[in-house]
Amino acid sequence: MHRIYRSHILICGGSGCPGSPMIIEALKEELIKRKLENEVRIVQIGCPGFCSKGPLMIIYPEGILYCEVSPDDAQEIVEETIIKGRTVERLLYEDPIAAQLVTHYSEIPFYKKQKRVILKNCGLIDPENIDEYIAEGGYEALGKALFEMGSENVIEEIKKSGLRGRGGAGFPTGLKWEFTKNARGEKKYIICNGDEGDPGAFMDRSILEADPHSVIEGMLIAGYAIGVNEGFIYCRAEYALAIRHLKIAISQAMDYGLIGENILGSDFSFRITIKEGAGAFVCGEETALMASIEGRRGEPRTRPPYPAVKGLWDMPTNINNVKTYANVPRIILNGWEWFSGIGTETSKGTKIFALTGQINNIGLIEVPMGITLGEIIFDIGGGIPKGKKFKAAQTGGPLGGCLSVESLNTPIDYESLKETGAVMGSGGMIVVDEDTCMVEFAKYFLKFSTNESCGKCVPCRVGGKKMYEILSNITEGKGRLEDLDEIENLVKFMDQASLCALGQLTPSPVIGTLRLFRDEYIAHIEDKRCPAGVCKALVRSKCENACPANVDVPSYVSLIAAGRYKEALDVHRKRNLFPAICGRVCPAFCEDKCKRRDVDEPIAIRALKRFMSDKEMKYPWTPEIIEDLKEEKVAIIGSGPAGLSAAYRLATWGYKVTIFEALPVVGGMMMVGIPDYRLPKDIINFEVDAIRRLGVDIKLNSPMGNELTLEDLFKQSYSAIILAIGAQKSRKLRIPGEELEGVLSGIDFLKDVNLGKDVDLRDKKVAVIGGGNVAIDSSRSALRLGAKDVQILYRRTKMDMPAHKDEIEEAEKEGIKVTFLTTPVEILGNNGEVSSIKCINMRLGEFDRSGRKRPIPIDGSEFTIDIDVVITAIGQALDTSFLTKDKEIKTSRGGFFKTNSKTMETNIEGIFVAGDAVNGPATIIEAIASGEKAAQGVDNYLRRGMAKEKQKETITIERTFELKEGEIPRIKIPVLEVRNRLSNFNEIELGLSEENAIFEAKRCLRCDLEEE
Repeated sequence: MHRIYRSHILICGGSGCPGSPMIIEALKEELIKRKLENEVRIVQIGCPGFCSKGPLMIIYPEGILYCEVSPDDAQEIVEETIIKGRTVERLLYEDPIAAQLVTHYSEIPFYKKQKRVILKNCGLIDPENIDEYIAEGGYEALGKALFEMGSENVIEEIKKSGLRGRGGAGFPTGLKWEFTKNARGEKKYIICNGDEGDPGAFMDRSILEADPHSVIEGMLIAGYAIGVNEGFIYCRAEYALAIRHLKIAISQAMDYGLIGENILGSDFSFRITIKEGAGAFVCGEETALMASIEGRRGEPRTRPPYPAVKGLWDMPTNINNVKTYANVPRIILNGWEWFSGIGTETSKGTKIFALTGQINNIGLIEVPMGITLGEIIFDIGGGIPKGKKFKAAQTGGPLGGCLSVESLNTPIDYESLKETGAVMGSGGMIVVDEDTCMVEFAKYFLKFSTNESCGKCVPCRVGGKKMYEILSNITEGKGRLEDLDEIENLVKFMDQASLCALGQLTPSPVIGTLRLFRDEYIAHIEDKRCPAGVCKALVRSKCENACPANVDVPSYVSLIAAGRYKEALDVHRKRNLFPAICGRVCPAFCEDKCKRRDVDEPIAIRALKRFMSDKEMKYPWTPEIIEDLKEEKVAIIGSGPAGLSAAYRLATWGYKVTIFEALPVVGGMMMVGIPDYRLPKDIINFEVDAIRRLGVDIKLNSPMGNELTLEDLFKQSYSAIILAIGAQKSRKLRIPGEELEGVLSGIDFLKDVNLGKDVDLRDKKVAVIGGGNVAIDSSRSALRLGAKDVQILYRRTKMDMPAHKDEIEEAEKEGIKVTFLTTPVEILGNNGEVSSIKCINMRLGEFDRSGRKRPIPIDGSEFTIDIDVVITAIGQALDTSFLTKDKEIKTSRGGFFKTNSKTMETNIEGIFVAGDAVNGPATIIEAIASGEKAAQGVDNYLRRGMAKEKQKETITIERTFELKEGEIPRIKIPVLEVRNRLSNFNEIELGLSEENAIFEAKRCLRCDLEEE
């Protein structure tokens, strides 16, 4: 008689939770101490799948889930949960999106979109106890097959269900069984392929560890249906726990009469042998696997004949994967209609994936066929850690294919994946984020596959090595564009001539990444740059690599740490003339990639930049002209960061430069688009004055148009023109009422405010439409101009807002309300003036090309807000009205100028473009980099190709300080208190003290000094 327990404590005992035995011992000790050992049962279960939060503990009957449990937690768990009935909140799962604790196993978002068919028992039963499997319906399907169906009907049931092989190829399982049954042979075999060798894959291992009887039962049913009495389970020897559980399960099944002679009193007999593989990846290929079982070297052979005709010891053999066999009992028990009702028309049932890589919820998942990639990555996987962007997913292991952001809406089924160039594979899915170099990523898989080649055929043995050599050269900066053609030739050669799928598919990751991320290959080859900052030969430091202007961050940070501020500024100005400006408004791409982020928090690089520039502001700086004066003159249209950067660089090379600016002030959108509380005007003027001292002539109030045209400039002997006009035309909402008085564009509103025009918003209710920096700046400026109520309406979620996160947080602190998933449909008026705005609520639909979910209006959810002023900030466009027909510059689909990506020259000779006019609205630092590039293009054009590319000077400043061990908190940057800033435009960020700046600079890990 079984004991009745009031509580069951289930603890994951899978290979991924090696600390479980210690937790169990600690719990046992605590229960004995409390005299509860006869009331509470501890069960070591297999993997429940939520591996990133392991070791996991589930307490029944409540179904409470505890995450990342340790032996030290045992006392508190027994005291609080078992005795007092209270949860230990610190051990509960916290949903990062909802920011709420989740108590019960069934409510975890990780499980909600899963459909656990094969994994039904995993994490529920004791895999070492056959009675628990039987209690969950185990071996009922075997009985049904033996006594109710007959072998022919079993095969027909499997065929009608639509079950396809889960090993990767997707061949119809019932058809394979039928081929083997009908084949002639004195003896026949079945094999379970558990040789799981893909990097990052652990599907088969977890099933064998957590629910071995499901695989055994599936093999028994297959053996009966095909007419086979002997089977092998091929499992790699390093899967020690899986093999142990298999041995226990086989022994228990034999004791119960479920394996052996005359099973359950029938005429069917069957025995199972476990074959432990040595871990060769090629043995995952069925002919190599059979050779290994036979005691020969695991090498593939040509097919046909196929194993169903001539397999193990030349006898007909059926080979299926672990997951395929585990599906069989469920189908027989529930009927083919049930299974066929899951999935898509051609891909039935569910699919198990080992979800790994840069994803929040690493683990084992089972999903219905047809679920989209985006649902797996974001709804089940929880998205990408640390707010990074999803970049790609590799499906099918090292021989599989790659899926990018554009495939987030792709259904995960055999046919849809094939259309994208990817494959289903056995179930590995490795997710990577924006910090992954796709060339290095492909190289990693290529190295694995090449090393695992058996060497039997030349195409695989030699072709893989040759391709790996090519990729190595590319990642080391030695690549040539011709290498890409050679890769494609090698792919054809290996595909057509290799003996088995290993050789044929070895190039798959290379082809996939080359197709989707060709620009990264080109950057490695032509620019000698790794965009992700991974390839050591091409990257000095991640922060420098992340900076669009390639500023030498480690050197100037170390100089700050040593108190050598002028030298630090000199280093910065070699690549970026505007440290004071960028020290205030740069989005700090460098900080996003800072290696210190892996330890605690990134270095406050932007604040350090501001500190060193503020420290030296009393010493006006004049750059040196490094070349003799040249005869050519260059005209630059626009005095924003791109135009000023290009002007500075060309002037230092000896060109005569004139800037034509339409506004009455210099600085472009830096001056009129960014409020003083973020970027004071005297800071801009201070840094622009250095360009004036260099001899650059800046003509204000000089708009392009009737009085000044491109033709006029060429007639005035300007040898080249750079258009750095920005994107200052506001995009329209395109809704009724947009013409009413009180509807303003964000760009024009900020321009009027910054030019000192009278903008009266006192006691007005203001709605700002948009989620970018213009929207945030407009709303905070409106508040300072006396608006009594300011709210932002944004059609997406907070995490999708393109504005800088710090600016969003500061706006909310100031009392600005942000209403998400809302969009305006009509602006209503009274006597020609705005009176209210009609909005509609949105829901998130499919993913768009940016990787964000597309907002979709919810029918019947309209509502109205009383409003006096509407400020639109939904994007900016290029104004090309100044162009004449004979000077028509080609534009892209987005409406921006098309240029040669290397020289920035347009289709009209001598006319170049820099900044937002070519790239679309971007950041100041990106505009600076674009201006530098355009200057280089002009120099090369005027020197008729004889100009040498100006190499940046690299200096190495040795570490001037000792790095402290452990976590060191980032210095908090002081800001004005909210109550002191709402009635004025005083600068909010106050800057670092010298002591704090030096302390912060010393947090730098100096990754640029690391050895290979």
